[in-house]
Amino acid sequence: MPSELAIPIIIAIALLAILLGYFGYRAQQQRLAELQQLASRRGWQWDPASDYSHDERFGHFSVFNCGSSRYAYNTLRGSLDVDGQAWPVQAGDYHYQTTSHDGKQTTTHTHRLSYVLVRLPYLSTPELFFRKENFFDRIAEFIGFDDIDFESAEFSRRFIVKSRDKRFAYDVIHPRMMEFLLAGQPPAFELARGYACLTRGERCWKPEEFQSTLDWAVEFFNLWPRHLIAQLENPPSLEGTR
Repeated sequence: MPSELAIPIIIAIALLAILLGYFGYRAQQQRLAELQQLASRRGWQWDPASDYSHDERFGHFSVFNCGSSRYAYNTLRGSLDVDGQAWPVQAGDYHYQTTSHDGKQTTTHTHRLSYVLVRLPYLSTPELFFRKENFFDRIAEFIGFDDIDFESAEFSRRFIVKSRDKRFAYDVIHPRMMEFLLAGQPPAFELARGYACLTRGERCWKPEEFQSTLDWAVEFFNLWPRHLIAQLENPPSLEGTR
């Protein structure tokens, strides 16, 4: 009797696996079609191919220099209108692999995530990083790895902010900006070498999440104060600093 029951169970499991694979494939194709539509609506370029040079250009962001078999794919390229200026943008998905060992065997783990990269029009900007604080950040703070504190105790409690230039961090994250960040679900933000990188953990976004993150980026940059923009557009010359 047990062997007679085993065959139908195996068949049922196989059919379930086939159905899950089919619906997963259909969902993926639907996502790709919606990403193409998003690119078309915005007048952007769309390239689903794997780009193995991505980490060579953007490996200064920690999210793009982990593991092996690194490549970007489903790439959208265009621009955002920020205060009347066209800021170049690249967005899409990213893949990498890591391995773990349990003493007996090696297991390969595949990681996928989505991102937005915004090219700022200024010659140079200080590095800046912020995201919502988590349990591990609190442990790091406890043992001495501190981040920048702000006048708002609530903001300092909910966000971790790092920058070598504290003045720049305070200029960007002013009271109105704190209200904006506290009121929503901001992505993790990292600014380095003239690019801003926006991510939301290790998962691929729905097409509408790309749209909402792009909208968030426009609102975020539009909140930068005028005096800071003026400083970035007209940095002091070397002669003037002597």
